[in-house]
Amino acid sequence: MLGLRTIMVAAGSLVISGGAALAECSPESWQDCGDKPWVDGSTMETPLGEKWWPHPIWGEGDEAGSTNWYKKPDVVMSAIDLIQEGVTYELGHDYHADMPLFGNRKFSLRIPGAPTGGPFGANMIVWNDEFLATEVGQVGTQFDGLGHIGVQIGGTGDRSQMRFYNGFTSAEMGGTYGLEKLGTEKLHPIVARGILLDFAASRGDMNAGECASMDDVRAALDNQGMADFEFAAGDAILFRYGWEKLWEDPEAFNAGSPGICMDTARWIAEEVQAGVTGGDTWNSTDPVPDPENETCAFCTHQYLQTRHGIVNQENLRLKQLADDGTYVFAYIYAPSPVRGATGSMGSPIAIK
Repeated sequence: MLGLRTIMVAAGSLVISGGAALAECSPESWQDCGDKPWVDGSTMETPLGEKWWPHPIWGEGDEAGSTNWYKKPDVVMSAIDLIQEGVTYELGHDYHADMPLFGNRKFSLRIPGAPTGGPFGANMIVWNDEFLATEVGQVGTQFDGLGHIGVQIGGTGDRSQMRFYNGFTSAEMGGTYGLEKLGTEKLHPIVARGILLDFAASRGDMNAGECASMDDVRAALDNQGMADFEFAAGDAILFRYGWEKLWEDPEAFNAGSPGICMDTARWIAEEVQAGVTGGDTWNSTDPVPDPENETCAFCTHQYLQTRHGIVNQENLRLKQLADDGTYVFAYIYAPSPVRGATGSMGSPIAIK
């Protein structure tokens, strides 16, 4: 209770009647955002709160983040031991020019020559090659590496104060011909125990701007007969919101998205210490628009990737797992080691 003092929002500023105006949490005054859900710690050293480097598990200078879990034999074997039936699921969508693409990204494939070469030799060999022009790590079923999402700390445009995972700066990372730090070639192949959280089954297909809280996590697990399931470090946690049904309608698919709430993100990073997040939306983790964090853009992306170094898989096909009741499985994906890339195309697989 505030007694005689009444807090109100007026003319875009937070005001306490009978007292001085308080600064508003905004891009221009992020130092005043200390009470927001995306902030960690008690000091505003950065727009995310306390600085996040060096990483408390992987240490100073690490560039592999959560994929370090997959250099641990016990984590890998916990996934391999799940393979009992030999049933595989391809979790990626086909790549084509008319698939949903974020912003102004493009996907253009050409077969030069058709055929590209030949005929040659007495056997009259011919062949086709392809030329692909696209944001190679950020289209279709895509994987976010650790050079993808960062935070501007200093003045706008100051690359020495744009910080990414483990504190690397944009100035250190370079850019024009690929990142010199945090490129996808620094990541390890993923062999994880995968767990599907089917929110679409437990609460119905989710709408844009809705987020799944820890209550929703518990409800999904209960609905899946997994109320007592114990998560472990390195797990790949996949979210089914029911958004996949819009994949063939790019305008509707891109118009917004459901996601997870910040309490769920904190559980994933701090309690589970997950190795991978993934989902059936174009960002997999963030509600758009985000009613919980109206002044923050893609808060969950920053929290999981930039602060905690947890890699992320987007635009997954998860209905097939749900339809089969396959909720725990081996999850396997090798990011393409394109030197200096921010992410990777490619289809992860699930095996039970």
